[in-house]
This record gives sequence, C-alpha cells and structure tokens, in this order.
Amino acid sequence: MNKPKPFLRWAGSKQKLLPKLSQFWNLNYNRYFEPFVGSGQLFFNVDCDKSVISDLNPDLIEVFNQIKKNPYPIHCLLQNYKVSEEEYYRIRSLNPKNLGINQRAARFIYLNRLCFNGLYRTNSKGQFNVPFNYSNPETICDYENLKAVSKKFEKTEIICGDFETVIKKNIRKNDFVYLDPPYAVENRRIFKQYGPQTFGIDDLNRISDLLKFIENKEAKFLLSYAYCKEAIDLFSGWKMQKTFVQRNISGFVKYRRKAAEVLVTNIENQYGE
Repeated sequence: MNKPKPFLRWAGSKQKLLPKLSQFWNLNYNRYFEPFVGSGQLFFNVDCDKSVISDLNPDLIEVFNQIKKNPYPIHCLLQNYKVSEEEYYRIRSLNPKNLGINQRAARFIYLNRLCFNGLYRTNSKGQFNVPFNYSNPETICDYENLKAVSKKFEKTEIICGDFETVIKKNIRKNDFVYLDPPYAVENRRIFKQYGPQTFGIDDLNRISDLLKFIENKEAKFLLSYAYCKEAIDLFSGWKMQKTFVQRNISGFVKYRRKAAEVLVTNIENQYGE
C-alpha cells in the first residue's frame, strides 16, 4: 500500500516547509502529537507507530474518524457528486443536521476540495460559507489514498478538543509534539482560519505555558508561528529559527508572497548549535 497523503486542502498548510519540519522528527520518540492537525501535512509525512492528533473543529474530526472506520461509503458518495459550480452550491446549501454521518463526511471533503483556497469558515449561524474555487482539482477523491489514510489512522487516536487539554491529559516522557496554531497577532489583520475570536493573544500565552509543561514532562516540541514581536517575546527562552513560506490566501497570484515564520523547539543541536 502506498504511503498516505493529505486528502484535504487547508489554509496555512505547511506543505512547502515539510523538508525542514520533518528533520525534527525521529523514530526514537514514543508518540507523535499534533493538536492543531488541520490537513495533517506533517502527520502524513512522518512515520510513527503511535499518534495522537486533535483539533477543535468537530466537522474535521468527524471526517477523520469516519475515514478511520471505513472510507468506502464516503468514496461511493463522492463519486456521485459532479464537479461544477452549481453542484457546489447545492451541496453547500444542505443542512448537515439532516444528513447521515457518511453523507456529512462526503460533503465536507467535496466542499473542501472545491472551495476557495481550502478555507474553513462559517457565518454567525455556523453555516459553511466559503465560495466556489473556479479551479477544478485533479481529483475529488483518490480511493487508494483514502484506504492508506484509513490504515494510518488505525494507529492514531483522533480527538476533538482544546489543544491544552489534549496535551496535558496525554503527554508523557519522550513524546513529540508539533504545534501549528492559527495566527493571533496584535494590531495586524491576519486571516483566522477557524473564524473570529477562536484563537487570540490569550491563547498564545497558553501555548507559551504549554511548552514549559511539555519540557517538564521530558517530551520534545516543535512550534511554527508567524515571525512577529509577540512570538519573539513569548518564546525567546527556546531555540528559534526564522524561515519563510509562500502564503496563498490571496485570490490573486500577484498578491501572493513569502511570509516570515519562526520555528521554536527544545530539541538540542537541531540548528547546529
């Protein structure tokens, strides 16, 4: 069976940073944790016998758990969906509460594959409201990949929950944690992937405290975040490296640019020190 690949698109994806991020993981760690999993770019890129992945988005976690259970019914449903703007808005208009669990999962994947830049955004009523992308993907559903994903999920605990709660409840000595939270930068207009007021400066302070907790548990962590004053001030006690990543949130290519990020870790000698 082929190595599984991410089957979702996600705003803020770290796909272009994978060669650098992967260097922090090694098979000597007991377990892999990713509490802001999103599309799971790093999770799917590393080999790990035991993993704990989580997210605060219940729709995302439901999809993961259904793929883990059995991807075939979801694949069958997706095969019946047309790739068109009209079909996109028809499926988007469906009320998930009136759908079965596999129908909800198929709807989520379909909308994710065809929506604008893989964004997840809801209105004040909790309704998904991202527009059609106007650019067809190569495929909506690669069943062979979904089967490989399901196989990897067999060794994975999938949790819907707050990052701090999940880590503090489960972390043990010699585990590895990768944190890639949404950006909450003061006085800057940065798109928030999970909607307004979901991740703020107070949560960034919680991240800082959590890194200390992980260190005290004799576990290792890697954090990727926007290169900004708030992050530099909060994480200055750890090893830090500035890097750059292509940002594709803008709908127009001419406005897409490289953005500075910072990698923060407690792994010794990772930067050749």
